[in-house]
Amino acid sequence: MTEKEMKENGLSNNEVLYGLYTERYVKNFGTSDVRVNPHLIKAYFQVKLAAAETNYKSGKLFQEKYEAIEEAIDELIDEVNQTLLQKSYSIYDKIVVDAYQGGTGTYLNMNINEVIARTALKNLGKNNDDYSTIHPIEDVNMSQSTNDTYPTAVKIATIHLLKELSNSFMWLVKSLRQKEKDFASVLKLGRTQLQDAVPISLGQSFQAYADAIQRIIDQIKNCEEQLTEVNLGGTAIGNSIAAPKEYTKHVITELRKKTGLDLKPAKNLIDNTQNLDVFVGVSGVLKTASVILIKMANDLRLMASGPMGGFGEIKLPEQYSVSSFIPGKSNPAVLENTIQIAELIKGHDVVVSNLVAAGNLELNSFLPMISHILLKSIELLRNTNYRLSENCIKLIEANRDKCRETLLKTSAIAPSLVNTYGLQTISEIVQYANENQIPFLKALLKSNLVTEDELFQILSKELSINLE
Repeated sequence: MTEKEMKENGLSNNEVLYGLYTERYVKNFGTSDVRVNPHLIKAYFQVKLAAAETNYKSGKLFQEKYEAIEEAIDELIDEVNQTLLQKSYSIYDKIVVDAYQGGTGTYLNMNINEVIARTALKNLGKNNDDYSTIHPIEDVNMSQSTNDTYPTAVKIATIHLLKELSNSFMWLVKSLRQKEKDFASVLKLGRTQLQDAVPISLGQSFQAYADAIQRIIDQIKNCEEQLTEVNLGGTAIGNSIAAPKEYTKHVITELRKKTGLDLKPAKNLIDNTQNLDVFVGVSGVLKTASVILIKMANDLRLMASGPMGGFGEIKLPEQYSVSSFIPGKSNPAVLENTIQIAELIKGHDVVVSNLVAAGNLELNSFLPMISHILLKSIELLRNTNYRLSENCIKLIEANRDKCRETLLKTSAIAPSLVNTYGLQTISEIVQYANENQIPFLKALLKSNLVTEDELFQILSKELSINLE
């Protein structure tokens, strides 16, 4: 590739830090303005750095070339870190291929190779197209294929994002646990099939939400462990053709040092290259988490409904969404946002599953789309967890009077008295209340069987909570 060839093709000049291959992609496919995830870009640079060091230590890459490549990659990783901190997006002047691309990720791999080579050449004071000094394929891509570097980079990026996701879920659990504690003594009506059932404390409701989220955190840890098996060194189809044995033996050791992750070679590199079911597993956990969030958000919307014409058992923060038409009406916007994001992630799971199943023979050609929407789902869920925690859960208040009033209007407290007074006695009081169309509590107190204070002592004992 020469500067003359570029000019003849109407492509980039010597100042552009990507080369002819990338230019041809942009010219032929255009751009959709959907950028490659920065976590994936950083992970790809780490893979290239580990590969370069391994090739150097095994005697395949000359020291001068290795040092130039190393310096270039370190510089580019620093640039990506600025993007991750949302301080600068200059990396996207160099990594210009779309997240949506065919070719199994080859376009991103080549874009990465060319940017590393041309950055190294610039630092050496050479022309950016002086590939006789540093070549994007012969040197930067030495001993590698898109088919082992791309999935390895995706797994690294996914692990890092899953750690962030776990932190966001732990933050959400912390908020739910605090509400569990705050509302421990708030007795309310429990419902099954949306019908009056038995008493429950509001704190117990939040405890159930927290425990469900905790299960997701445990499942995420299992996913992280499965993702640590990578196929780097397997080259095109996993049988390590064109990769020296010394390189294959040591490259993942170097990659562990670069990433700080406990990566390991896959037990079967061929299997790990062609079968991407590990990503279906990750996506499945994201879908499960989304289902839990949707259920919880809908529960909270019901408990906050009204407030006068609905359940009105809790009060959501009012400052985030008020009606544009109805005076004094506040909408559960944060919960509605949570539900919509969760539904989107459920849809992403369908796409991931379909594309993983669509792989053929020794390779899956659809990893670019799989990886993009998987990483996007993790980011969306991470951000949603923090927003839900800070802008909703932490600010929820209990409507204690309404909870008590609603409960005592029903016969839901009747089952809690059976162990103390017997089924026959309590059934007769329920029947009397129904026949006379009066609240069960009124019928109960009229029977002189129990006082209101004694009633709540019994409920406290039955529910194993302190109602004081």
